[in-house]
Amino acid sequence: MQDLPFSLDQLKILKAIIKEGSFRKAADNLYVSQPAISLQIQNLEKQLNLPIFERDNKRTRLTEAGSLLLRYGNRILALCEETCRALEDLQNLKGGRLIIGASQTTGTYLMPKLIGLFRQRYPQVTVQLQVHSTRLISWSVANGQVDIAIIGGEIPSELEDILQVTSYAEDELALILPTSHIFTKMAHIQKEDLYRLRFIALDTQSTIRKVIDQVLSQHDIDSNRFKIEMELNSIEAIKNAVQSGLGAAFVSVSAIAKELELGILHWSKIENVTIKRMLSIIINPNRYKSKAAITFNKEILTLFMNPLQDKILTDN
Repeated sequence: MQDLPFSLDQLKILKAIIKEGSFRKAADNLYVSQPAISLQIQNLEKQLNLPIFERDNKRTRLTEAGSLLLRYGNRILALCEETCRALEDLQNLKGGRLIIGASQTTGTYLMPKLIGLFRQRYPQVTVQLQVHSTRLISWSVANGQVDIAIIGGEIPSELEDILQVTSYAEDELALILPTSHIFTKMAHIQKEDLYRLRFIALDTQSTIRKVIDQVLSQHDIDSNRFKIEMELNSIEAIKNAVQSGLGAAFVSVSAIAKELELGILHWSKIENVTIKRMLSIIINPNRYKSKAAITFNKEILTLFMNPLQDKILTDN
């Protein structure tokens, strides 16, 4: 076989430059000097006999050849990482690495508990948690960069034939109010009462926001009539805003367990309306399945689906 006109190090450098947006930031990320980065790219272009970058002082842009090399380079590097994980598996959970993905709310409030249970049993396995949007996590699983993930939204349509999606657990969404609000004295509020509230919400592109709107619509509640006072980009910010008396909000029950216990937020029930979304486990069945990922799925995720899940997670 003829010698390859590129090395893995050069592919890593190319990926870092595009990810970081400049040669200087890529050099900082890789802990090498900028001249060393530039020299590697110059050598790569000589080896390929093709330009990789368009020379522009304002920004770093790939040529057509550069884009092609990056696309295949990402696949090569992902396969290299997968090979390393397979070799690490030979140690039979006495080492190795598990990469878990999760969408925002799930990753913030559920996954740390599950990872904690796993680490108690297999302390020598390194666990990495990636928290992003459902779309980004789905692509990471498809590309082999994440072993297994739990998401709260729908995967991109173009990945439906690639990923295996398994229903996992229902996540109830609660209407929270400041404890001083007049509605807290009522056992239930009516649908029409919602239109009298001021709301704090996630942005319109949020998966949870879309789920809430869909479920409310199924109960003949028009979320377009809600008085949205402000939109925030995190659940913690929303909880703090509600606690400060700025409005009401819908959040996952898993995100307010501590606040409910401390009595600093009120969960207001809507008569004859329960808002739930389905959490799903996603894997890529065509990728290598590490022993750590298989064990996490069978021993931890299955455990959480047990009716005693709340007690188990609390006691641990």
